[in-house]
Amino acid sequence: MKENKITSPEATPRISLKGDDTFSFRCHPGVSCYLTCCHKVELCLFPYDVVRLKKCLGMHSAKFIHTYCRIGEGSHPYFPSLMLNMAEKENYPCPFLTRDGCLVYPDRPSACRTYPLERGVEKCGLRAQLRAHYSLVRHPYCKGHEEEGTYFTVKQWERDQKLLEYNLMNDLWAELDAFFATNPWEGEGAAGPRQQLSFMVCYDIDGFRDYVLRHNLLDRYRIDRDRRRRMERDDVELLKFGFQWLPVVLGGRNTLSPR
Repeated sequence: MKENKITSPEATPRISLKGDDTFSFRCHPGVSCYLTCCHKVELCLFPYDVVRLKKCLGMHSAKFIHTYCRIGEGSHPYFPSLMLNMAEKENYPCPFLTRDGCLVYPDRPSACRTYPLERGVEKCGLRAQLRAHYSLVRHPYCKGHEEEGTYFTVKQWERDQKLLEYNLMNDLWAELDAFFATNPWEGEGAAGPRQQLSFMVCYDIDGFRDYVLRHNLLDRYRIDRDRRRRMERDDVELLKFGFQWLPVVLGGRNTLSPR
C-alpha cells in the first residue's frame, strides 16, 4: 500500500519516529507558508478517504471520482491507485481549497491529516500482523516546524488529528492491497471484469451498494442482524464487508461464511 504522504518537490530526507520521540509542529493562518502545501500535490486517496469526501460533498461516489480523480500507479503492478486532481488554476491548488481554507477539513484525506508525518505499514509473513511506522518530513517552505512550544509524540498526533479511524480503515485496505499484489486476476489482464469489480468495491461505494442489492449479496453469507443493519445504512460498514468479500470471490479465501 502507498504511504500516507503528500508528495511535493524539495522535501528533505525523512526522519523515522519511534516510541516517545517528539516533534514540534503547528499550522495556522499566521505562518507565512499557510496553504502552500495545498498546491501542486500528488495526493493518493485511499478507499476510506473517498467515502468521507463524497459524503462531505453530498456526491455519489462515481460522480466524485469522475469529477476530482484520476487513475494512478499503484504500490504494485496489479492494481491502480486513485489520485486527486489539482484544480486547473494558477499554482494548481487542491480543488477543495478556498480563501478561508479547506472546504472539506473535517473529512480531509489521510495524507493531509497525517502531515507532517508519513505513515507506512508492512507485513512480514503471511500470518503476521501489520506493523505501522511513521517518519517526519520537512519541506523547505514549511514554517510550521519553527513554531515553538507545541510538541507531539506520534500517539498524541494521532489523537489530535483524529487519525485512529482512518488508520484502522487504511490498515484493512493495506491487507486487501497485499492480496491484490498476488495478482488474483492472472490471465485476465489489466482492467478486466474482476479488476473493475474490485475497483468498484474499493472506491465506488454507492455503485457497490447497488450491486449488493441487485445480487442479494448479503443473503449469501452468515451475517448477524445488527451488522447487516449497519451495512444497509453505513457506507463504512459496507466497505468493510467489501474488503472481506473480494478475497472470497477472487481467491476462494474463507473471509466470510456462506449460508
